[in-house]
Amino acid sequence: MIYIDTSVIVAALTREGTTQRVQQWIEARPEGELVISPWVVTEVSSALSVKVRTGALSIENRAEIMATWAELQSEIFVSVLVAGNHFDVAARFADQHDLGLRAGDALHLAIASSAGHRLATLDKIMAEAAPKLGVPVVTV
Repeated sequence: MIYIDTSVIVAALTREGTTQRVQQWIEARPEGELVISPWVVTEVSSALSVKVRTGALSIENRAEIMATWAELQSEIFVSVLVAGNHFDVAARFADQHDLGLRAGDALHLAIASSAGHRLATLDKIMAEAAPKLGVPVVTV
C-alpha cells in the first residue's frame, strides 16, 4: 500500500504544475492501494485555507474542492488511524535534525513506517529523509 501525503492530495485537487501528472498517477492506482490518515485530512483543510488567504483560491473554489475531497476520501482512499505511538515515532524521526523534517512530515513518515507502507510525496525534504528512516518512496 502507498501512504499519500498532503502535497500529493493538494496537487491533485488544485491547479499546480504537477496537477495533471498527479491526477493521472492516482487514477492509475488499483482500488484500495492508496492510504491517507486523519492528519492528511487536517493538512489538506489547512493548505486550502492558506490558498484562500493568499488569494490563490476563492472561497467558492475551496468549497467545490472540499466537496470533491470528501468524495475522494470515501471512494478512493483507505484511511488509517493515527495512534499515540505514531507521535513517539515522529518525535524520534524529528530528533534527527540533519534530516530537516518538520513535525507534520515526521508524523506522516511515522504513520507510513509503522504500517510498512511506501510513501508518495512531492516534498523533496521528506522524499530524501524517508529512505533513511526505512520508508520506501514511490515516484508520482
